[in-house]
Amino acid sequence: MPDIDAMAEIELEAAVFRRLVEHLQTRSDVQNIDLMNLAGFCRNCLSNWYQEAAAERSVSVTKEAARERVYGMPYDQWRALHQKDASPDQQAAFVRSHPEH
Repeated sequence: MPDIDAMAEIELEAAVFRRLVEHLQTRSDVQNIDLMNLAGFCRNCLSNWYQEAAAERSVSVTKEAARERVYGMPYDQWRALHQKDASPDQQAAFVRSHPEH
């Protein structure tokens, strides 16, 4: 990897985050449980990480604001529009892949 100065690296990482969030906003057909089963994280994880990163920098971001940043709309609205009940197969896969939850 080429030498990249610290500011360029931050800018690249921020661009990647924005692209990931945009991608997840356009793929509302992909349910959070699918993301958890396949990748071990979901939109809620991203919003939690966003809120934690803000707190580490003494920036106050509410859970609702962090979720809205990731979902592109209020969480309750996204749930009403896009969230489906998890199938028995999805639930079983979740239990197998995340026994600690």
